[in-house]
Amino acid sequence: MAVDRDHVLRSAAALLTRKATATMDEVAKAAGISRATLHRQFAGRDALVRALESLGIAECVAALDAADLDNGSASDAVRRLVRAIEPAAGLLAFLYTENQLYEGEEINPGWTAIDDRIAALFRRGQLGGEFRIDLTPAWLTEALFGLMASGAWMVQSGKGAPRDFHHMIVGLLLGGALRREES
Repeated sequence: MAVDRDHVLRSAAALLTRKATATMDEVAKAAGISRATLHRQFAGRDALVRALESLGIAECVAALDAADLDNGSASDAVRRLVRAIEPAAGLLAFLYTENQLYEGEEINPGWTAIDDRIAALFRRGQLGGEFRIDLTPAWLTEALFGLMASGAWMVQSGKGAPRDFHHMIVGLLLGGALRREES
């Protein structure tokens, strides 16, 4: 019987976004396969996390493409991006805390490409007079990731309503990022 790798990854992502400390046994059970079958797909937790990283990067790139960041105002592009990335927010929240992905010289270049595209959006907003210039595009990019991770955790824990995810993140980020007229 062939194992559907995408199903296994998405099952692992769903479990690990709710319980980051889940064991490989628990991941196998969530995917409906044996631990031995899981280990034939992924040699261990590190290999599984790296595969989830690839899935997360692909989800981010798809969201960036869907959000059409170069059209309309930068604020509207941020709103579209948060809406497009919302389905993957739980996986991204899990990956955001996986330090092994961001240590040393082995950082996946996919993250850098994603960061560059989002930072370019914030830079466009700054050059267009929409966003504050005292906050760097890199800072705004990390703030966006942090807010999305926090929002995903709030929803998963039941402390926040799923319908509020977009509004709360966009409201808080843009509330702090938008340029205000000086009095």
